[in-house]
Amino acid sequence: MNEDGTRTGGQGPDGPEHGRPKKQQRSFWKELPILIGIALVLALLIKTFLVQAFSIPSDSMQNTLQRGDRVLVDKLTPWFGSEPERGEVVVFHDPDNWLAGEPTPDPNPLQKALSFIGLMPSAEEKDLIKRVIGVGGDTVECKGTGPLKVNGKALNEPYVYPGNTPCSQDDQGGQFKVKVPEGHIWVMGDHRQNSRDSRYNTADSNQGFVPVDKVVGRAVVIAWPINRWTNLPVPDTFDQPGLNTPAQDAAALTVAPPALALAGAVPFALWRRRRA
Repeated sequence: MNEDGTRTGGQGPDGPEHGRPKKQQRSFWKELPILIGIALVLALLIKTFLVQAFSIPSDSMQNTLQRGDRVLVDKLTPWFGSEPERGEVVVFHDPDNWLAGEPTPDPNPLQKALSFIGLMPSAEEKDLIKRVIGVGGDTVECKGTGPLKVNGKALNEPYVYPGNTPCSQDDQGGQFKVKVPEGHIWVMGDHRQNSRDSRYNTADSNQGFVPVDKVVGRAVVIAWPINRWTNLPVPDTFDQPGLNTPAQDAAALTVAPPALALAGAVPFALWRRRRA
């Protein structure tokens, strides 16, 4: 206390000598389990709703994908009602016993746990990966050795395995002309003479077509090994003019105006909100 009755700063009950004790920080080792728990929850959410890793088990997509490649699959887009498009590489659940007779993986408990939360590629043996060739309303046709045609338009397919022909001359499914029903896709492997795809499963309950609700998502990037790290774009041949049927063009025009209106309304609403 000073002579004039004032307190010396920092020495009273509110000063450091008599103030509240400082809250002790938790030790790193006590926080570590919480951090691990948060990381696991985030990994599980990402795997469930955003992206998931898958391992390529066969040679059916060579040379685009090699056996042992790890790809990341976009699982978010289908949540917004987007359906697979021609040219995309997609992962899908086995539609109707396509993998009969294939060896079943036997992962250890650690691999199962890491796969469950998405930190390792899925060990699920009932998933396949192929390229979308036709969507609902398309007519897909193979005659002789090719070229493969969609709605009468020949596809230029540089992604087909070197030495393969776009179409196979056999009586097991290599020659075909099919119309894809709505809500389904027609898929084929890039290694045409080494892929048991839609062509060779026409006797199943879906006649070789894959229901859209069986599609897990689109493979967007090769994530591993590092020396093969690249994206998986849609080839230019699927953008050629006239590939859509008239009905598909009409459907696109029907959807376009509301979509454009919504796109225009968002900035207008933000501008109005800012002025208010």
